[in-house]
Amino acid sequence: MKAIEGDSELDNLREENRKLRKINAALIDRVERSSDMAGNAFSMFETAITLEAMVRDRTMELEDALGRLATANAELAQAHAMADAAQGRLRDAIDSINEGFVLFDAEDRLVLYNDAYLGFWPEIADHVREGLAFEDVARLAAAYHQPLGSVVAPDRWVSDRLARHSIADGGHVQALADGRWVQINELRTNEGGIVGIYTDITEVKAEDARNRALELAERNLVLQSTLDNLSEGVCLFDAQARIAAWNEALQHLLGLPDDWVQEGASHAALLNWCRGHMGMADRGCLDWRGDQPGEPAHALVSAGDRHFELRSTALDRGGQVIGFTDVTDMLRAQAGLQETAETLERRVADRTAELRAEVAERREIEGQLRDAKTAAEKANLSKTSFLAAASHDLLQPLNAARLFVAALGDRRLALPTRALVNQTSTALDSVEDLLEALLEISRLDAGAIQPEISDFRLDTLLGTLRVEFAPVARAAGLTLDMTSEPLWVRSDIRLVRRILQNFLSNALRYTQQGSVRVICLVDAGTIHVSVTDTGSGIAADKQPLVFDEFRRFDTRTSGKGLGLAIVKRASDMLGHRVTLESAPGRGSTFAIALPVGEPVADPDSGPTSIGRDRSMRGLNVLVIDNERAIQTGMRTLLGGWGCTVQTAGGFAEATGLFAPGEAPDIILIDYHLNDGETGDTALDRLRAHFVLPVPAVMISADRGKELKARLDADGIPLLNKPVKPAQLRALLRTMLK
Repeated sequence: MKAIEGDSELDNLREENRKLRKINAALIDRVERSSDMAGNAFSMFETAITLEAMVRDRTMELEDALGRLATANAELAQAHAMADAAQGRLRDAIDSINEGFVLFDAEDRLVLYNDAYLGFWPEIADHVREGLAFEDVARLAAAYHQPLGSVVAPDRWVSDRLARHSIADGGHVQALADGRWVQINELRTNEGGIVGIYTDITEVKAEDARNRALELAERNLVLQSTLDNLSEGVCLFDAQARIAAWNEALQHLLGLPDDWVQEGASHAALLNWCRGHMGMADRGCLDWRGDQPGEPAHALVSAGDRHFELRSTALDRGGQVIGFTDVTDMLRAQAGLQETAETLERRVADRTAELRAEVAERREIEGQLRDAKTAAEKANLSKTSFLAAASHDLLQPLNAARLFVAALGDRRLALPTRALVNQTSTALDSVEDLLEALLEISRLDAGAIQPEISDFRLDTLLGTLRVEFAPVARAAGLTLDMTSEPLWVRSDIRLVRRILQNFLSNALRYTQQGSVRVICLVDAGTIHVSVTDTGSGIAADKQPLVFDEFRRFDTRTSGKGLGLAIVKRASDMLGHRVTLESAPGRGSTFAIALPVGEPVADPDSGPTSIGRDRSMRGLNVLVIDNERAIQTGMRTLLGGWGCTVQTAGGFAEATGLFAPGEAPDIILIDYHLNDGETGDTALDRLRAHFVLPVPAVMISADRGKELKARLDADGIPLLNKPVKPAQLRALLRTMLK
């Protein structure tokens, strides 16, 4: 600014000097003309004196103007020097920072940049110069395949980059072709230009990848520990017949060497060891069938003086699982019992007189059998407890995995990637269904579920089941027909609902075409509820086996063979008789007999809401969980729905996320937190801190009825882990109405 003022003053002085010179010339010309005309010496003298005075005055004014002109020139030179020094210091400061710096003017032309910025584009560094348009820089980078996205589709990458650059509202991440990752932050200046900061975050990305790999390794250790705790020997081969997983019991039972995996373990090697080294006559049970899924193979074989029960199952996606159980001791015990029984019969026939002694001996043997049965029941209870604990512990990582997969599914992905995400989601659904069924069976076996008998309307229950299964029937092209009059039933509504759910689920799964009908008939104080399908039917010799665990007679479906096992346990607990009528080609009818109940007044109920209708976008959600992986999964999932997400591990961390007077719209909180803190206690403290009854949803892997009853009394919804994204979204939308 000072330089501009100096230039203006210099111009003024020059103009004034020009005018003075012009005046002096006019005066001298006038004097000369007057001398010629008058010719008078006195007149010339008088004129000379006057001219001298005027020239002296004008000369003084000219000297003063020249002095001011010199001063202005000195100030102008000083201003130019200061501007050059400031510009040099600015460039030195920009070159000294580690991040890449670049500045574009209002016409989007390059004004200033540093060496760190050129370091991100080494191939085009010689082409970058001041005055170059940003579009030209982007096209140069794409032409030399500097960004990873430009390798496949350079024009599309340039278009996307120009669109993001024109907005300049924050940061984004770019992957470079040389393996580096750069975070780009762009903001507009007051003059309309754009300033960009480029930061190398390659090490941060690498650390994140290492953390994910460590987490996956820890999960694999948990799964391997689970396999190693099984008494049966188990091995899994992939589709190429290579060993994928095994446990220590397998090596112990078969006497495999410690380095058998390093020596190239494969299905062929295991087969050679069992048949060649051990002499095992497996009758083809161990043959490779990993490329042709079918019925599981089962055989009781011998190897020397030992006996094994073999189970071989082909996997749907290729591969094979083989299980070995050493039944030598069991068979010896059975042989001993058989020999004892034969001895007793001979002694009864030969020595009738010794009947009392024989009876006493038989009673002793029966006592031993009872003790053996008790021991077997205890062993079964121990196995059930183990399955319950293992299923519960696996729900935590499964919950995080489901959240990440759901978040991926909400994003725009390439078709091959979306197919992989869908397959992963399907696999997680299968694992979740299996764990849920195992956990429910274990709770039923352990007596953790006790019936809560009450009177309820059967038609209301069937109405909710119709809503649940109607979409499934439509998707399968089946007709679902459910008819019921207002009938009252006395039983446990949760267990009855579970039984009917399994009936309907099996009927819809195993019926290829036709219909599924639900009929209610009243007969002598009993209501018979039957589910009839038009499926392939079940042979008479297989009907007694359908209620056993993992029994599936149609391997084309995705069932686990646990639904009817749950039905058997629940109906036995309630004392309700379950029947099956079926024949091949004529479908199946599963029915349960329920006692008639007494009508009671329907309790007033209705969904509560937390305000007027609103969308998920912009919803401020506070997620409290002591697992960082679940925090990340929730943030990714809810962020994809348009929510603003804050995460914390407990009460203290959560309160630090909000300024005084601020509060979240809703809280998603885990029940079991760190240091013995529970979700309900933390929620009460948070509501007191915010001075607001903030709506909340409790999330827990605990399925105990006491927790649910306590939360119901407080009006807090409960979601069990693993959280299903669709269920969570539906609950949030319901609460936000």
